Amino acid sequence: MDDKPGIPRPSLSRLPLYYRFLVRASEAGRSVVSSEEMGQALRLPAAQIRKDLSYLREFGRPGVGYPVSDLLASLEEFLGLANDKEAIVVGAGRLGQALASYPGFAAYGLRIVALFDCDPAKVGLEVAGRTIFPMTKLADLVGRLHIQMGVITVPAQAAQAAADAVVAAGITVIWNFAPVQLTVPEGVWVENEDLASRLATLSYRIVRRGRRTGTEGTEGTGGTEGAHAS
Repeated sequence: MDDKPGIPRPSLSRLPLYYRFLVRASEAGRSVVSSEEMGQALRLPAAQIRKDLSYLREFGRPGVGYPVSDLLASLEEFLGLANDKEAIVVGAGRLGQALASYPGFAAYGLRIVALFDCDPAKVGLEVAGRTIFPMTKLADLVGRLHIQMGVITVPAQAAQAAADAVVAAGITVIWNFAPVQLTVPEGVWVENEDLASRLATLSYRIVRRGRRTGTEGTEGTGGTEGAHAS
């Protein structure tokens, strides 16, 4: 999908980081913060933060900084965090149930209202107060409640069929946790959350760290040299 939200995707992905920082600053009683402070805390260049925030029409005062409450309000409006959003989860396995039970989504205005699964043994069960429905009920519930987001947590081989079902029901935003690229019509936005890819990245970092600390090739020694070298 060729979506043009008016802000580059990397900048958009950093805005939630600024939002969380500002929430903590507000809770600490701060009224003003600088891009330099944010940069140090988030390990980002202050110039990059200023550029990202300029897409919100927010410009800090030189030598003063950004008003915390005003910038928070701008981010909430820009990201739609103040608007209530409802979603359904397709795939009531462990990951789907964990997401449905996660309380942190409420801070971002997201509420998961139901789960769907094709396993008869799961249908009718409740997860954190949400009922697991059969896939045959998906289109009716999405239509009645005007659901706009679908969270897909099924195995890779079932992901495209799940995506086809939620799109046919009228959903236009998909959060995909299945390790596969989905094919969707123009006008449907897919955000892929590739856990395997992230794990591979972490694995790479572990190997690189091991090489730097000399733990590679120490089989039979218990890796004690590397343990003390950090």
